[in-house]
Amino acid sequence: MKPIFVALTLCGTAALTAQVFYAPKGKPAVYTGPHKAHTKLADLKAKHAGKKQWRELIVDDKHLRSEYLLLPPGYKHPKALHPDTRSWWVVMEGEVRFDIETVDSVTAKKGGMVQAPMQTIFSYEVVGDTPALVFETNIAGAKTLFVDRGDAPAPPAGTEWTKVQFNNRVKGKFLHDNKPLATFDEVAEKLEKGQLKGTIRIVEDDRGAANFIYGYNSKLPPLDPKNKGHYHPEGAEYWLIMKGQIRYPIENVGVVIANEGDVVYVPPYTWHAPRWWGDGASCRLAMNGFPQISHLFEAH
Repeated sequence: MKPIFVALTLCGTAALTAQVFYAPKGKPAVYTGPHKAHTKLADLKAKHAGKKQWRELIVDDKHLRSEYLLLPPGYKHPKALHPDTRSWWVVMEGEVRFDIETVDSVTAKKGGMVQAPMQTIFSYEVVGDTPALVFETNIAGAKTLFVDRGDAPAPPAGTEWTKVQFNNRVKGKFLHDNKPLATFDEVAEKLEKGQLKGTIRIVEDDRGAANFIYGYNSKLPPLDPKNKGHYHPEGAEYWLIMKGQIRYPIENVGVVIANEGDVVYVPPYTWHAPRWWGDGASCRLAMNGFPQISHLFEAH
């Protein structure tokens, strides 16, 4: 396949340079493993109807792993940590209290975005009388260490539980602008008031990022159905829809209209053009394996 011309931008912002490059463009829309262009929350709920607790793997690629969890009232995740990776959670329904080492307990309701840095002990509990629906993400290949052996499930295949100690554990290094808890309401309000502008970084890690992208279809230029958007040459990108609707034309897939709670996944080499959609505010939480992922647009 011949290379194509692209103009390089970062994070979908204005081009940093007018210089043109030759970029590889492989086969688009190659979906493997659990990945789907559009995972509908309504379908997941129907699939697991009647269950008090369930777990569904949504993303498991070379960069990130994300699962939807339904947890019953009173559920407790035991004290644990990840030795080298950051975890984050988005509460979509219910109420969850997180206990994170070095910070006060935080309680996340709908729209709460919580994270725990590497080497930092965390636990969480579903509080209140209703189940909690949680979208959980970690870096690919992450391993979990438990404080109490009695809380540990079966070890990963091919391993066994072994007592260990850190030689110099570093606790609670959030770094950058990472916060233990960010809420949808507070970030959206600041955007509405002009106190924040553009895409808001919620999670920043050397191996992963989550970006809060909020706005209105009514404030965008008229839809250009010929606009195929951009693609990413080195990794996939996916989005958890946190409010309203998002429209996605995806190469070799077609147009997807995603609703609150849905997940849209686009593999590398695949043209896509996300756009706020419908009436009122829309928001997507964009996730990928790079803190500054490159957006490649076709050059003219």
